[in-house]
Amino acid sequence: MKKFLIINADDTGMCHAANLAVFDLFEKGGITSATIMTPCGWAPEALMYAKEHPEFAFGVHLTFTSEWRKYRWRPVYTGCTDSLRDEYGYMHFHCDGFEENAKAEEVEAEIRAQIAFAKKFGMEPSHLDNHMGSLYGLEGIQNFLPLVFKLCAEYGYGFRFPRFGEEGMGPEFNAYLSEMAKEADALNVPIIDYLWVHNFKGPQGESFENFRDYMYTRFENCPEGVVETYIHPAVECDELKNTSSLWRNRVWEYQLFADPRTRKHIEQCGIELISYRDLPRARAELAAQ
Repeated sequence: MKKFLIINADDTGMCHAANLAVFDLFEKGGITSATIMTPCGWAPEALMYAKEHPEFAFGVHLTFTSEWRKYRWRPVYTGCTDSLRDEYGYMHFHCDGFEENAKAEEVEAEIRAQIAFAKKFGMEPSHLDNHMGSLYGLEGIQNFLPLVFKLCAEYGYGFRFPRFGEEGMGPEFNAYLSEMAKEADALNVPIIDYLWVHNFKGPQGESFENFRDYMYTRFENCPEGVVETYIHPAVECDELKNTSSLWRNRVWEYQLFADPRTRKHIEQCGIELISYRDLPRARAELAAQ
């Protein structure tokens, strides 16, 4: 069975440093897809670039949380979004606050508004995914994935959701993935097989070289099917350092995927790089094997 890999750059539009990295990585062939946070201040720059470069697969990073202490954002929808806001009027800091308060009708209105905002700039989204997993029901309070799949089917978009869990995730979590995958399949919404949630805990967080080796090993052990690895690339600058406490990790991700040796290594592992626009074709090829 074939091995397909999507390299998606999350958080495009979050800040200028992220945009610069994503634009450069697309032009160097270091990523295959990206998703834009439409509520954020630098989203217009990203959306205008996406319109000017229809050859690149840009999706919408559905955003319902605003996690940074000194840099926040609000909903896009201009109607009632009270349940999506904290006491300051911003989106909730974390998924638990979102799940505890969100009303389904306001969530749907905000999803539609974020998509419409992207389209207003002339961008046709390649797919949807979700910032911080806020719509996945991971806090056990509310699960909005059935709503998301319904909207994906309506708009004709694929969605980032893994059919299978990584090793060690446990039977309960895998059962949840299987249940949600069946809902996506019933609506013909293309999804991926595996989602690599790499982290910086352990030796890989101690140096860029360790992180590179960690990722290269992952590529060497890539499973068959469709895998997505998502990254948060950004160029090193004062803006980034004063926005994200994880700025160093984001710079390392940019450096790794800007290096042509990384793409060469991936291809030497027998992996075909695809974008989310290619996902239906990849799914069909896998089904035919």
